[in-house]
Parts: sequence; C-alpha cells; structure tokens
Amino acid sequence: MNLTRRRGAKAFFITLGVCLTVLAVALNVTWVHINGRRIALDVLGVFLFAILIAGVVLNTVFLVREIRRNERQDSFLNAVTHELKTPIASVRLYLDTLQRHPVDELQRQHFYATMRSDTDRLLATVEQVLKAGELGQRERVHRRGRIELNVLVAECIAITLSRHHLPEDAIQLEDVPGDVRLFVSANPEDLRTAILNLLDNAVKYSPQGVHVRCKLSIENYTWAVLSITDTGIGIQPHDLRRIFKRFYRAASNDRVKIKGTGLGLFLVRTIVRQHGGDVRATSEGLGKGSTLILKLPLAIGNAMG
Repeated sequence: MNLTRRRGAKAFFITLGVCLTVLAVALNVTWVHINGRRIALDVLGVFLFAILIAGVVLNTVFLVREIRRNERQDSFLNAVTHELKTPIASVRLYLDTLQRHPVDELQRQHFYATMRSDTDRLLATVEQVLKAGELGQRERVHRRGRIELNVLVAECIAITLSRHHLPEDAIQLEDVPGDVRLFVSANPEDLRTAILNLLDNAVKYSPQGVHVRCKLSIENYTWAVLSITDTGIGIQPHDLRRIFKRFYRAASNDRVKIKGTGLGLFLVRTIVRQHGGDVRATSEGLGKGSTLILKLPLAIGNAMG
C-alpha cells in the first residue's frame, strides 16, 4: 500500500513539475511578446524565468529523491524485520518441540545445530546494522595496524565455508605468484567485516551452486587487489554502481529471491574508502556471475616477506 502511494506521489510531483514548466514557458513567451519593445523588461523577464525554471526543476528532483530514499528505507526495514523475525521464530519452534515432546538424541542434536545456525544468522544481522551505524558516525582510523592480507583472506574464507557448511573447494584462493606476502595498514576488525561481506554475497547470490574464486594480486606496485568471482545470478549493468548504496538491493529474478538488508556492500565500500582504497563490481549480465574487486594501498616496505 505504501509503495503504491509513493509511486503515485512520485508521478504527481513529476507531472506537477512538467506542468509548471510548460506554464512558465507560456507565460514568459506571452510576456515577452506583449512587452517586446522594452529591452530592460525583456532581460528581467528572461532572468526571472530562468530562476523560476531552476526552482521548479530542483524542487521536482528533490521530491523524487526523497521518495526514492523513503522507498529504500522501507525496504530495508522490511528486510531487517524479516531477517530478525525468521530465526527467532525458528529457534522458538525448536525449543517448544524439545520442551513438549520426547525427542531422540540424534534429532535433538539436529535441533541444536539448526538453532545454532539460526542464532548465528540473527547475530550477523544485528552486527551488520550496528556496524553500519558505527561507520556512519566516525572514521575508525586510530585502530589501524599492519595486516598481512593473504592471511586475513584465508581466515575469512575458512569462516565463510564453516558458516555456510560448504566443502573446501567451494571457495578457492589464488595467491600472488612467488609467495609474495601483501601487507596493508588497516583496522583488522573492519577489514575482516568487508571481506566477509564480499564472500557472503558471493555465496548468497550463487543459489545453483557455490564456485567462488578469490585472487590476490599487485597493481602498479602500490595497490593490493582482491578479486572475488562467482558463477551466480550476475548483476544488471544499471545496478553495478547502485549496489554499493545504503539500503539498495538489486532486483532478483522471478525464480530466485535473495534475502538481505541492503547494507553489506555499503559497508564494504565505506570501510575500503576509509582505508584509502576502493571497490567496484563487474558482470556480463544476469546469469553470468559477477566479480567484486577490492583495492587497498600497500603498506610500502612490507609488501614482501
């Protein structure tokens, strides 16, 4: 209902802006025609007309942006509510079952494992929301230290494999040739969050099977580059930049519905930029997988071991 109302409001303000612009043009042309011999008034009229048009355009753009922002926030709230409510309902159901019915030991252990998985999912959602609030308020530059990127990426891969119960070959790491060790100056907690979010995204958007390749490399002798390539559902060209905005979620196709809060890639971009780097996405289109490329400045003097 709210989405339909906002779409109606957006159409109304766009139509209003167009009508006011046409009306302003008509009035200005008529005014200039009636007062055509008075040059000073003509110049003043054109000036006022330009101000009026600029005001109408800015007003329309502002209103449309606000409507879109509210739509994204509503989508975020709905997603977070779902991400919080679903695991809580699942845990409560298993607890009620354990309390009210006799359960054999094998089934009991299965219930425990499922509840642990649900609480991990719940905790991950809460941590993601809290992290977004932290990063939006301040830059955590005072906790930086020298980090070996190779080791951190390997740790994040192990965590992701365990979290999603994947075989070891589901996510493969291609290290820098020659066993070169890459060091960066970073907040370890924040950088771990960024890499884990990239890996979780690669897994989440590969519903037909997880085949993720991580590659570390050096660019121009000054940048450490981590590329994460999956064979999942891919990204449409117009979404390649938008996916890093707060609350934005690329539309999934009709057969695959991807859950999420729309904060993961926003966190990645915010963290990486605070560390002097950048992140971008590439994809050949829907159904053709995607690659997320993270770049960080090397800690010069520590790039090789």
